[in-house]
Amino acid sequence: MKGYLVTAALFGLACVGFGAFGAHGIPDPKAQEWLRTGALYGFVHVLAVFAAVQFSARIAPPLFLAGVVLFSGSLFAMALGAPRVLGAVTPMGGLAFMGGWAMLAWAAYRA
Repeated sequence: MKGYLVTAALFGLACVGFGAFGAHGIPDPKAQEWLRTGALYGFVHVLAVFAAVQFSARIAPPLFLAGVVLFSGSLFAMALGAPRVLGAVTPMGGLAFMGGWAMLAWAAYRA
């Protein structure tokens, strides 16, 4: 679980950086929106990793972290110039987020 917490903290750091870059360092409104959305969803879900560890929801942290990579990562990449076809990956990250929340709910119910 320690590895999940360290990874989540580093992803939180990245989300703050990408969010700040979107707010102050990039002129394209669409890229700003992608960075803002990716940072918001990523940051919420790195915090969810900490909650999942507290409830011993073993499956939730990797799902949340995969969601950050797929959802937020694809938005960050497109904002930085990656092909828009990469947007097809974004919903898979959303599904990983949803799976993580389902597993966290299950663990909380069982606690």
